Amino acid sequence: MDRSAKIYIAGHRGMVGSAIARNLLAKGYSNILTRTHKDLDLLDQAAVQAFIQDQKPDYIFLAAAKVGGIQANNIQRADFIYQNLMIEGNLIHAAHLAGVERLLFLGSSCIYPRDCMQPIKEEYLLTGPLESTNEPYAIAKIAGIKLCESYNRQYGRQYVSAMPTNLYGPNDNYDLDNSHVLPALLRKAYEAQQRRELSLELWGSGAPMREFLYVDDMADACVFLMEHAEIKDGLFNIGTGIDVTIRELAETIMRIIGFEGKIVFDASKPDGTPRKLLDVSRLKALGWSATTTLEQGIALTLSAYCATQSAN
Repeated sequence: MDRSAKIYIAGHRGMVGSAIARNLLAKGYSNILTRTHKDLDLLDQAAVQAFIQDQKPDYIFLAAAKVGGIQANNIQRADFIYQNLMIEGNLIHAAHLAGVERLLFLGSSCIYPRDCMQPIKEEYLLTGPLESTNEPYAIAKIAGIKLCESYNRQYGRQYVSAMPTNLYGPNDNYDLDNSHVLPALLRKAYEAQQRRELSLELWGSGAPMREFLYVDDMADACVFLMEHAEIKDGLFNIGTGIDVTIRELAETIMRIIGFEGKIVFDASKPDGTPRKLLDVSRLKALGWSATTTLEQGIALTLSAYCATQSAN
């Protein structure tokens, strides 16, 4: 990418979009285009088409989405499928109409079947039933992948899909009603430590295994994919290739925070998918690998979280 190319980041205020903006700025890209929800409602097809047609960005990072944890996905099922379908459909179609050749669509590893072979390869998509708790969200993201594939096949566009594993880092969502597992655990452990509690109750059995990727590594992978002109199409997993149990994750967070209480798991609450580890060999073969360890990433995230607490 030319350093002066116009680059639109949809969802620049979120954890993913803000990390992509940081990465681009650090690499010298100076013409970054953003709009807040107040300025541009991505659910409004006419407004999105008018904006993209007027601005004509050279590249688009589609990081905007309605996201949440198990509880939010399971309760707000209609909201998750509708809003995500509309956001990606509006932006991808508008990009095509405006002649935007290069777009990167951000999805999620929940697109893969619930009982998938491990580690999960990109070709395992659509080979089995999805996890029921987040099926509407996953179906919307699968539709986004297929939109990109279809515009590439029919119109010769170069729209790439990136599927990151569980992300965490600065600007994450720590709302306990709709956050993902790592930020929820971090907040719970931090507050328990502040209150000097003797125990920490967590959802599930602690046995499921998850892979976690620091969001700045994810952003670097996305920019890597866009910078390489020979990568014109396809689905790419983004992860570390290493997973841990939820219990191990909780223990690591507690150790970094300094909480010395006991962990109590409530096995009556849902665990979600038993294991979800991505095969990242496709991206690694192109020359990209994650560099931030889980311990380093949690420490950086804790520092960012504490800074927001001090500001409040």
